[in-house]
Amino acid sequence: MKKILLLSDTHSYIDDHIIGHVKWADEVWHAGDIGDLKVTDTLKKLKPLRAVYGNIDTTEARQEFPLNNRFICEGVEVLITHIGGYPGRYSPAIREEIYARPPKLFICGHSHILKLMPDKKLGLLHMNPGAIGKHGFHKVRTMLRFTVHEGRIENLEVIEVAR
Repeated sequence: MKKILLLSDTHSYIDDHIIGHVKWADEVWHAGDIGDLKVTDTLKKLKPLRAVYGNIDTTEARQEFPLNNRFICEGVEVLITHIGGYPGRYSPAIREEIYARPPKLFICGHSHILKLMPDKKLGLLHMNPGAIGKHGFHKVRTMLRFTVHEGRIENLEVIEVAR
C-alpha cells in the first residue's frame, strides 16, 4: 500500500501545512505549475516525488520533469499531465494517448478547480487536485490524499486550506 499526496499549481508556494501532509505520504505527485524549483527541491528532500511541468514552468523545470508522466503504482496505471481536461472534454494534446491506452487513473491540474470524475466509457478515474498555491482565482486551496493498494484507489480525502 502507498499513501499518495497529490498537489498541483503551487506557483512557487509551499508552507508548513503542505509539509505536514507531505510527511503523511509515501510519495508526492505534482501535476504541474510548480513555479520556483525550491518547491520540488523541498518535496524531494522529504519524500519520493513524481511530477510534470506546467505552462508557467521554466526551462529548468521542463528539463527536470516531463510533460506527461505515465507509471504504475501498486498495480494502478497512472497518467499525469498539467493541461488534460476531463472526461468528455480531454485536451487535444493528450486525448489521443488517453483513448489509445486509457490509464486507470488520469491526473491533471491547470484549472485550479478540484475535480473527481469517473470516465465510465474508458474505465478510468480522473483527478484534478485544484490549486494549493496562493496565485490564482481560487478561493480555497486544495489538495488530495489517497492510498493505492493492490490495483485499487482507496481512502480518498480532499484537503481544503483557507487562502
